[in-house]
Amino acid sequence: MKTLKFDHEEAQDVLTGNKTSTWRLYDDKDLTVDDDIKFIDKVDAKDSETWKVIGTGVVTEIREKKLNNVTDEDMEGHEVFSSADAMLDHYKDMYGERVSLDTTVKIVFFKFTPSIGEEPTNAMLLDEAKIYTDGGSRGNPGDSSCAYVICKMDDTVVEKAGFYLGVATNNQAEYSGFLKGLERARNLGIDKISLFSDSQLVVNQMNGLYKVKNQELAPLHQQVKSIAESFEKISFSYVPRELNKLADGEVNRILDEHQRSKRAR
Repeated sequence: MKTLKFDHEEAQDVLTGNKTSTWRLYDDKDLTVDDDIKFIDKVDAKDSETWKVIGTGVVTEIREKKLNNVTDEDMEGHEVFSSADAMLDHYKDMYGERVSLDTTVKIVFFKFTPSIGEEPTNAMLLDEAKIYTDGGSRGNPGDSSCAYVICKMDDTVVEKAGFYLGVATNNQAEYSGFLKGLERARNLGIDKISLFSDSQLVVNQMNGLYKVKNQELAPLHQQVKSIAESFEKISFSYVPRELNKLADGEVNRILDEHQRSKRAR
């Protein structure tokens, strides 16, 4: 389930039914029709302890058009702008000078069901996070897995997961760890990411220091690059393996489980 966070005033408009759509430039959630959504009210935007789940919903319709072509009908269930210039100024405040009237906006309509009282998970409350990732292959290529660990900025772990990938190389598995971690962060609505990996190759490729010469890695590199561009802030850093033990442990746990399962057949 994907997560959308709203400032308190917007969240109250969702609760009262006055807000039935959200506009997304550079859509960080990759929202599509029939996506299930959890709505969070950032009661005090600066204090995540005040944030709360206000309900769930489903995406019912999506329209994509340039800001300059938005109509009054498109603004139903959303903030109404008095002019194209006012709309442009609003989104420049949010996204910076890269926005122009030729920028595409994703107009996402949703059906909302309130569920007051549900507590958001620690991961849902994060606006900024560290992600530690790892990937490994036994055979290179061979059985492979990847993992991510999402932490608060003080390194408190809030979520971790590992995934069996099938037959792949070490570097393909490392890239898959980046991809899985960033996809999860995007769905949780985390806007600022510091990603750490013990793969110098992949970190340097993501930072543009190394070219991607291997054609099997090129599609994975492009997928990670595309997701990375959807975050407000992101960095990629190398850490030695001894500082990446949790993600490494998840990788080996998944591979050990897979091998035990094969022997039991």
